[in-house]
Amino acid sequence: MPVSRLRRGFLSSSLLLVALAAGYALWKSEEHSSAPPPAPAPVPVEVSAAARRDVPVVLTGIGTVEPFNTVTVQSRVDGELQQVLFKEGQDIRQGDLLAVIDPRTFEAALQNAQAKLQQDEASLANAQLILGRDVALGKDEFASTQVVDTQRSTVQQLEAQIAQDKAAISNAQTELSYTRITAPIDGRAGLRLVDQGNIVHASDAGGLVVLNQLHPISVISTLPQTDVAAVRAALADGSAQAQAMSRDDGRVLATGTVELIDNKIDPQSGTLQVKSVFANADDALWPGQFVEIGVRVRTLPGVVSVPADAVQRGPSGEFVFVVGADKRATVVPVTVGPIDRGIAVIETGLEAGQTVVVRGQYRLAPGTVVAATPAGSGS
Repeated sequence: MPVSRLRRGFLSSSLLLVALAAGYALWKSEEHSSAPPPAPAPVPVEVSAAARRDVPVVLTGIGTVEPFNTVTVQSRVDGELQQVLFKEGQDIRQGDLLAVIDPRTFEAALQNAQAKLQQDEASLANAQLILGRDVALGKDEFASTQVVDTQRSTVQQLEAQIAQDKAAISNAQTELSYTRITAPIDGRAGLRLVDQGNIVHASDAGGLVVLNQLHPISVISTLPQTDVAAVRAALADGSAQAQAMSRDDGRVLATGTVELIDNKIDPQSGTLQVKSVFANADDALWPGQFVEIGVRVRTLPGVVSVPADAVQRGPSGEFVFVVGADKRATVVPVTVGPIDRGIAVIETGLEAGQTVVVRGQYRLAPGTVVAATPAGSGS
């Protein structure tokens, strides 16, 4: 067979094989493209059920802890500070002896006033005897009326002098009592400001020590002026409870009551100062500490509520993702009321018992199939 015919036969066979291979590839491609795409995997989310519950309405603000009372203990007389009888940081009761000032000068002044009283009392007794004799002689006209009147005046002058002496004694006793410095309130002593042996004066500005009353203790916080009416109403019915919370982790440090609101609104900031009082038996609050104050002004009974994390915000307002029986997520617009400690009141849009998504919303769209687990289950 000629060589050219062999080449043409081989070429024809090769072209046939290529055509068969291309046809098979095209058939397999069409077979795969006609198969339905696989369904997307369910999106894992955490869910919770909307429920009816009593929800407190709490107004929050930033506050500063202040002592209920603060007293700078000072000397009321001049002299040497002989004794310091308190320890720094000590809890002190009202009336406890804190310090003693050299009393000798004041004791001498008291003794001098007492001696002057005794002298004037003796003079009065003698003047009264003379007056008695003059009155008796005057009845028999052996003493003139002028002599009797003069002696009666002398007696009255001595009586006035005795009253003055008694006042001087009282003043000297008071001055002497000031040499023993006692605590005017219950409180905790701060750092000692004057050491024993120093000369102190009534005019000294610093004092001996500062006492801060910590039990109870107060917190001064601020609220917007729009909350004034609510706080006043709560104070009127006695339901204005206050809680002091840590600004670091939100932990409740103490529970107390609102004592009063200030009598004016700050025109610069539009806020009102509120004073709350706490028993502080465990010293959880300390003067100068910054805390968050929550003032409960009322309680909403039996309202529909969900975890606050379920509430999302979009261009059209607030909404939640609701999971239906078909395990698909649906967007439901809602009207949100007060939010307190992670619980949001839903005024419209939800009914109790509906399931809402609280974690994993960022992967959802309307109609997304979800794999739901209860919030907080740890799964």
